[in-house]
Amino acid sequence: MRMMGRLAAASVLALGMAAPAAADELRDAVAAQMPDLNALYRDLHAHPELSFQEVETAKKLAARARAMGFKVTEGVGKTGVVAVMENGPGPVLLLRADMDGLPVVEQTGLPFASKVRAVAQNGTETGVMHACGHDTHMTAWIGTAKLLSERKAEWSGTLVMILQPAEEIGLGAKAMIDDGLYTRFPKPDYVLAFHDAAQYPAGQIGYTKGFALANVDSVDVTVPGVGGHGAYPHTTKDPVVIASSIVMRLQTLVSRELNPNDPAVVTVGSFQAGAKHNIIPDEARLQITVRSYSDETRKHLLDGIARIARGEAIAAGMPEDKLPRVAVQEPYTPATYNTPEFTDRVAAGLKARFGERVAEVPSVMGGEDFSQFYRADKANVQSLIFWVGGVPQSQWERAQKGEIELPSLHSPFWAPDAPVVIATATEAMTSAALGIMAKK
Repeated sequence: MRMMGRLAAASVLALGMAAPAAADELRDAVAAQMPDLNALYRDLHAHPELSFQEVETAKKLAARARAMGFKVTEGVGKTGVVAVMENGPGPVLLLRADMDGLPVVEQTGLPFASKVRAVAQNGTETGVMHACGHDTHMTAWIGTAKLLSERKAEWSGTLVMILQPAEEIGLGAKAMIDDGLYTRFPKPDYVLAFHDAAQYPAGQIGYTKGFALANVDSVDVTVPGVGGHGAYPHTTKDPVVIASSIVMRLQTLVSRELNPNDPAVVTVGSFQAGAKHNIIPDEARLQITVRSYSDETRKHLLDGIARIARGEAIAAGMPEDKLPRVAVQEPYTPATYNTPEFTDRVAAGLKARFGERVAEVPSVMGGEDFSQFYRADKANVQSLIFWVGGVPQSQWERAQKGEIELPSLHSPFWAPDAPVVIATATEAMTSAALGIMAKK
């Protein structure tokens, strides 16, 4: 996942004051699994693999699912895994965990820290780390699979559990769908997932109805100019000035063209031009990230970027054949939508089980390709992804006092309280599945 915002102050207070729920049989069963799950987590953490390179990870977890009685298919969407368990009539529920690590050199100091090196998409050799917590996702996926396989007398329907590749580059979910996830395997009525969170205390659960995460677009703008000597700027058309005007004008897309109640972000993350002090270059390049929720707002922003780039170049006197080129990278990551009725249903069950540890939280401008599973069949699929806090309690308390700054997801220092995340998520996912597929 590519960054998440901070929890509103009121929600932080509500979560921070959470009280533990009473112990029960399911919680005891989760606790009994924890030694094995902790060992699995440490193994996964120490051996991360980059997007679409999750070969050993997939093989290792597929073998575990197969041993539990699932019908397992590997290599779906390149390196994805689909594990199916049919258990009589009833709904089809898809549970998802993502597998890929990030090109980050780990600096947590953990005894099982990753020392893996690999070649990233751009051809650069890099360290690899589970800096987004996907190792906790996979471990809880195994814990949930085991509990549900042992409780077949309590549920009826079809369980489709998938291990998805390449979430970090936004391509894995679509790759699995394009490879027949909804045609080769039972098509789900419900899709469910969780993500660890670096802004909530460990063991707290947050959920959002409706739009939960944003559309994520990457836009490249190439701004032509007429280069020349920096001492004689009148003989040039300076692309640095044109591109600078574009950058400043882009800020008005959100501040002056959208309803203030319609969240959006347009951020220029890279501005590249020239190579020497006294030379005006003949080209400048901008790289922009664009975040939105609705398809209509997304279109307005993308159209606006093209319009502003063209308009500023024309205002600078550039001819029609030398106007900026705007390229929107495809495929983009669509906004993640939690269907309200399904969200309310699952949240009610989680609140009954976990009490004040569960709270509704604001949506964020991060991206998650979990969105693809709902968008592939909006009419027939209900969807929810929720958060499980991972900040160790001692760090959380120090951060509330202003003594430390918490690392974010994707940070080389992100080290969640993994046992708490895994135990909470395993119990939450299992109880939600048992509620959705309960025998009547």
